[in-house]
Amino acid sequence: MDVATSAASSARTTAAPSADSYRVAVIGNPNTGKTTLFNALTGLSQHTGNYPGVTVESALGEFRQNGVRFLAVDLPGVYSLAPRAPDEMVAVSVLLGSGDEAVTPDVVLCVVDATNLDRNLYIATQIMDIGLPCVIALTMLDLAEKQGVHIDIAALEKRLGVRVVPVQATKRQGINQLRQTLYDTLNAAVSPPRPVVFPEAFTQEARTLARQLTQAHPTARFPHFLVERLLIDTGGMVEQDLTRQYGAQVRDSAHAARQRLAADAIQLPQMEVDHRYAWIAQVVVDAQRSSPPVSRGRTDWSELIDSLVTHKVWGLVIFLSVMGVTFQSIFSWALPLMDSIDTVFSALGSWVGSTLPEGPLQSLIVDGVIGGVGAVVVFVPQIAMLFGLIAILEDSGYMARAAFLMDRVMAGFGLSGRSFIPLLSSFACAIPGIMAARTIDNRRDRIATILIAPLMSCSARLPVYVLLISAFIPAQTVWGIFGLQGLTLFCMYCLGLLVAPPIAWILKRTLLSGEAVPFLMELPPFKLPAWRVVLFRMYDRSMAFLRRAGSIILATTILVWALSYYPNQDLVSEDLETRRATATEAELALLEREVAGIRLRESYLGQAGRTIEPLVQPLGWDWKIGMATLASFPAREVIIAALGTIYNLGAGQDEESVELREAMRAERWPDGRPVYTPLVAISIMVFFALCCQCGATLATIKRETDSWGYPLLTFIYMTGLAYLGALAVYQIGSRLIG
Repeated sequence: MDVATSAASSARTTAAPSADSYRVAVIGNPNTGKTTLFNALTGLSQHTGNYPGVTVESALGEFRQNGVRFLAVDLPGVYSLAPRAPDEMVAVSVLLGSGDEAVTPDVVLCVVDATNLDRNLYIATQIMDIGLPCVIALTMLDLAEKQGVHIDIAALEKRLGVRVVPVQATKRQGINQLRQTLYDTLNAAVSPPRPVVFPEAFTQEARTLARQLTQAHPTARFPHFLVERLLIDTGGMVEQDLTRQYGAQVRDSAHAARQRLAADAIQLPQMEVDHRYAWIAQVVVDAQRSSPPVSRGRTDWSELIDSLVTHKVWGLVIFLSVMGVTFQSIFSWALPLMDSIDTVFSALGSWVGSTLPEGPLQSLIVDGVIGGVGAVVVFVPQIAMLFGLIAILEDSGYMARAAFLMDRVMAGFGLSGRSFIPLLSSFACAIPGIMAARTIDNRRDRIATILIAPLMSCSARLPVYVLLISAFIPAQTVWGIFGLQGLTLFCMYCLGLLVAPPIAWILKRTLLSGEAVPFLMELPPFKLPAWRVVLFRMYDRSMAFLRRAGSIILATTILVWALSYYPNQDLVSEDLETRRATATEAELALLEREVAGIRLRESYLGQAGRTIEPLVQPLGWDWKIGMATLASFPAREVIIAALGTIYNLGAGQDEESVELREAMRAERWPDGRPVYTPLVAISIMVFFALCCQCGATLATIKRETDSWGYPLLTFIYMTGLAYLGALAVYQIGSRLIG
């Protein structure tokens, strides 16, 4: 039995489907409508998680057909299964069932764009080489028809040897037929024919290399597709992965085989490209015919829009306008919902606090659990709206143009246009932004993007900005046009954008140095967004935020509560006890706040604040600001509750609290000078704009880079940068003001 036959047989026996559950891998090129189709197949049953044997999270979902349960995984959008990026390696690992506890899919659903049939069939031929049952979902047939492209489905099925189902996921057309076809294909249990035949010399070398690897490692499995990838992709991720697992012999054996093939005039990897596209060309000739476009006027409009949005001047103006409207919309539309959520959690905390007896349990539940959950949920409206707007921009086709446009700007700092979308996503939350960097195929660009993503001012920084700007920045206009408060907020959001490129430039010339990689991106056609997709994206990303960031923020909030509550020794003086005995209900509430403030100042957190006071005084801060900042390191938004407790107002304060603003304005140094001034407020905001005060973000960096070194580097450089920025603002500003 040759390598190809044994590998296909092994794949089918290793992952034999059970009687009531099948596994489906959904794969295709970017911009083919793959994720839209996945959403239509699985609906709200999907979630984000790890496919068995794969450490990187993907979208998982399920659906039923004829009483049978199908488990689906939405693999990353890739152009090829020649893995040179983590996303491509994830796809190969899932399809081959490699890795510990890996589960091979029972069927592969390959999504193919009818408007670019020849290019999309390239990955389809690679999938069929693996030997798993396969179904082709043909999308965007309506656009192809308008472009004068007509596809004979029956002829295409005959040439490919697999079922082809036309679908329009946005209108849910063809979805039921696709589900039934997947069911029928699995029941037939027939592997597709291998479409492309490579030269015999290459096939022999692959068999020889497979035997060598199997003899050296009898317990391991080396499918034919994996061995061919090892031969073809010199220095690729397959070679790196196998060399890491089995030693340098793998690399040396592959190198020797490549030299023998070169002696036979077989040039890798060009051989694969030539043979696959030669076969695809014959398929297209038999299954596709062309005619004049149905509507030339619409094509002219598309070309006119493209010429504007990608123009080096007007394109930038349009981009800045779109981004300005986007973020203004987020802040304007989300605030009422955020206020409502905050009111609900404040009321819940007050009710629970009045129900439970005073003590550690009450404080833990009210301040730790309810306060922690509220601190997470309150940001969901902004995140939902941001991703809804991003979904509109992506689904319409504009986002790809924006990435193309921004490549001109980012190239000067060692990044590509692909870094734009992760950085944009980080304005809502760095966690999805960091995860979005998976689409960057160059590892150095990907790591650099991950390391600068936390510099974008996420939604957790907004409450800090709002509190300090409204309390200490005058509500006056500049040049009779701009409001000073709004201008200050705009500058805080621009600060990360201004600092991130030089940091990336330094990283790409030191720690992440290497040759530049050209930026290639397909520009999809303009179209109206599918509102079902937009709404689902808002729901999915909000739930992902609650699952990923929520648990970590809740845990860190409870940790901060413990540090601020203990040691809970008797710190209440006899005077306070006397006042408590004779106090009215209103006076009692004020007294309880005073007691809470005393206990916080004497807690472990308060002791740490006084310890670091010499370090923060050059920034214009007192020990109370330093203590609140320490409390905010696990999660930035904690600082407002900490300030509320420090100034005897209770932890239920928010950025709109008039009491908290007045208390901060009234705070004085021992010599009578006000602690808070506009300069001090700006110093604090600059620190928060540049510092990485988010345990969830650092945990995500660790997971995405598989190293503790990068999150440690991020924390150190951002903390140092924040300190120096705040120091410069206060010291230089003090000297200029006199």
